[in-house]
Amino acid sequence: MALALKGRTAIVTGASRGIGAAIARELGRAGAHVILVARSSADLEQVETDIHAAGGTATIAPLDLADGDSIARLAVAVQQRWPVIDMIVLNAAMLGTLTPVTAIDGAEFNRVLTLNVLANQALLRAFDPLLRASEQGRVIAITSSVGRKPRAYWAAYGASKAALETLVLCYGEEVKNLSPVRVAVIDPGATATKMREKAFPGEDPATLRSAEALAVALMNNLAHDAIWGNVTRI
Repeated sequence: MALALKGRTAIVTGASRGIGAAIARELGRAGAHVILVARSSADLEQVETDIHAAGGTATIAPLDLADGDSIARLAVAVQQRWPVIDMIVLNAAMLGTLTPVTAIDGAEFNRVLTLNVLANQALLRAFDPLLRASEQGRVIAITSSVGRKPRAYWAAYGASKAALETLVLCYGEEVKNLSPVRVAVIDPGATATKMREKAFPGEDPATLRSAEALAVALMNNLAHDAIWGNVTRI
């Protein structure tokens, strides 16, 4: 099932750097118009410039997804310009402090869950009508192996990713017989990002796959039926 991206519209969250920025650039290169969502205007503008320089098109949408009304405002603004959204990449996330379960700070845990889970549910709710209006609506969520394989000190982040996986796969089950919308949950594995550097400060990033290589691998897998409706390591 090939995905024709020329003339399609995609939203990428956490698009200002790392995996999100790399995926956004590849989507732009493949012909999609990419709506870039993140907090940093300056970084989003750089990604937008990169996409335009490669012959693609993009629009920046600087906002904090954890801000209660921001997603509803984004949906209104998008719907005024685009009647259809063909793809949403749910990438924005925060790591939080790696700490024992008994030492998790409640306020920080709430922030992790708000961005990593609740904001993604709000995005699905807000953009569901535009996804269903697409001939080939797709939702891609970026996860981590700690969502399925518990690791000491990673409870807060792991719990958020486990919840995200369940959330997105349940949504996929709900829409698959009613619309063309399909979902995929992608585990990128060890990738050289700022989040990875924070979690493993002594690690040599040169030993890891780059975000750009991951984005290319993801694009190469979009045509494979096996990734849709499943958690897939690529």
